Formats: sequence, C-alpha cells, structure tokens
Amino acid sequence: MAGMKSLKKTRRVQIVVVAALALAIGTGLIVYAFQDGINFFRSPSQVQADPPAPNEVFRLGGMVEAGSLIRGQGEEIAFRVTDFCSTVDVRYTGILPDLFGENEGTVATGRLVGGVFQATEILAKHDETYMPREVADSLATNGQATAASGHPECEYHGNYGAMTAPASGT
Repeated sequence: MAGMKSLKKTRRVQIVVVAALALAIGTGLIVYAFQDGINFFRSPSQVQADPPAPNEVFRLGGMVEAGSLIRGQGEEIAFRVTDFCSTVDVRYTGILPDLFGENEGTVATGRLVGGVFQATEILAKHDETYMPREVADSLATNGQATAASGHPECEYHGNYGAMTAPASGT
C-alpha cells in the first residue's frame, strides 16, 4: 500500500516537471519568433539623432518631400521622407501603392544602410484624412500636420514626437 502512494506521488511530480518544461520551451520559442517580427517606428529626426544598427529592421514614417520622387530603371524609386525637421533618403524597388505621392504620408519598412533607408515595403495613406498615429505624432505638435514646417531648426531630443525649436527674439 505504501508503495502505491509513493508511485502516485512520483507520477504527479513527473507530470508537473514535464508540464513546466513544456511551458518554458513554448515561451522561449514565442520570444524567439517575435524578435524578427517587431518593427519599431521612427521619424526622420529620430533616425538622424540616433541611427539604428545596419541590421535592424524598423519603420520610417513621415511625408514624402515635394520634388524628391525620382523613378529609375524598371521598378527602382528614390525619394526623401521628412518630418519637416529632418529628411532621410529612401530607396525602394517594387510597385508603389496607388495613393503614394509627393506631399503624402507614408510608412516604409526596411533598414538604414550607409545613411540611405533601403525599403522592403511601402505603405501609403488610404484616404485624405487617414495618417497613422505615430506619423501624425512625429510630424505635429498640437495636432497640426505642418506645425513644424516653419521651424526647420527643430531637433530631436529623445522624447518621442517632441520637436523643439530655439526661442526667437520676438
């Protein structure tokens, strides 16, 4: 009789250990899978102030600068993305969304290589009022999309979406 209780107790401990091990392995696999799937959003000011590592995939958002769109051979496109304070050169090979254009909001996914953002995916706004919250926050203060356009001297100081300019004499 004493042997049966000991056997049941041993089985329970084995089941708990196997379940805990399976949970730990499952959690580890989920964390590993998310490492490549998470893309952080950055504005051009953030990229200029704190350039990411060349192998880091991230999202660059802002407005396509007027006069910067250059179509190359085939599907090659070059343009600049601005947050009205800083600009980042972007290169992309592929078909652009129909609504992509100059003076329009965009979010590009890719890597910064040699100071040029090599995009693998380009997203454009889907109507005249939509802009991703992160893009709007990085472009504007007080909710105005062109709030920083009068302040080209503004700098990124580490606060997400905060753009400050030196005080003028008036």
